[in-house]
Amino acid sequence: MIRRLLIAALLTLCAACGGGGTAATPSASSKAVTLGFSAWPGWVPWQIAQEKGLFAKNGVEVELKYFDSYTDSLTALATGNIDANSQTLNDTLASVSGGAKQTVVLVNDNSTGNDQIIARPGITSVAQLKGKTVAAEQGTVDHYLLLLALRKAGLTQADITFKPLLTDAAAAAFKAGQVDAVGAFAPFTTTALELPGSTAIATSKDFPGAIPDHLVVTREFAASRPEAVQGLVKTWFDTLAWIGANKAEARTIMAKRAGVSEQAYADYDAGTTILSLADNLKAFSSGSLERQAKEIAAFLTESGLADTAPPLDGLLDPRFVQGASS
Repeated sequence: MIRRLLIAALLTLCAACGGGGTAATPSASSKAVTLGFSAWPGWVPWQIAQEKGLFAKNGVEVELKYFDSYTDSLTALATGNIDANSQTLNDTLASVSGGAKQTVVLVNDNSTGNDQIIARPGITSVAQLKGKTVAAEQGTVDHYLLLLALRKAGLTQADITFKPLLTDAAAAAFKAGQVDAVGAFAPFTTTALELPGSTAIATSKDFPGAIPDHLVVTREFAASRPEAVQGLVKTWFDTLAWIGANKAEARTIMAKRAGVSEQAYADYDAGTTILSLADNLKAFSSGSLERQAKEIAAFLTESGLADTAPPLDGLLDPRFVQGASS
């Protein structure tokens, strides 16, 4: 059975995560909120919030922590070493399945093409991956996308040779011709597509709503520091407004943080659909997030990415997007 790296970490740190433990909780003794994020176009705007003083405007002191490895950011939140993190719904559910107490307080975006399965020349469909070697970061978002694409093509992971690598290493290995295909998210898709003749044979655009991206906090933090969570959420929408009024400067900042050219960053626009405050209010109130969570939870257990079905009670907390509208 496929076992997620994060789940393994949670099992070894169970006592620290769940009452009576001694996991690091920076916010318990410090005013600053530790907020994690990675190189995904829907999360890089946090860099603008920091550089333009938008956190302070909303009365919250933030230690912004950038993770080169997305998996490390998931583990940091699950083990209490940061207060909040930018992560996908499926990765949040996998963490919850492993015992983490987390809650979604904001929808940053939906992936609409920037998560991709990219194949070498000569492979033009997912069905042609049968018997081939495919790399992805085990247990995280693009492993999930790979399994969705394989299922749609009538295949399973048993039909391929799966090579677990961190996303940056997976993209590099593909570019070097060491694997036949790779699952990666932007900006690492740019690296993979540098292999001449390579092409995306499946993307998150093919699975609408399957990969929503969120701001997620520990439940303890939401309960003990609700004013800080509210400050983070308000800052996000202020950041979107700033980006809208300063598009050129915003792109420069975000491209630099992502480590790509401004043109490459511009090319990501269509593949990441940022949700407005109105979109967030609708997502939380319409039941669409709950439906997505149920569908993803079922898939995670059926595919072996989670050993047990994650409990959904307490997963979604709408009060902070509601507070941002007042």
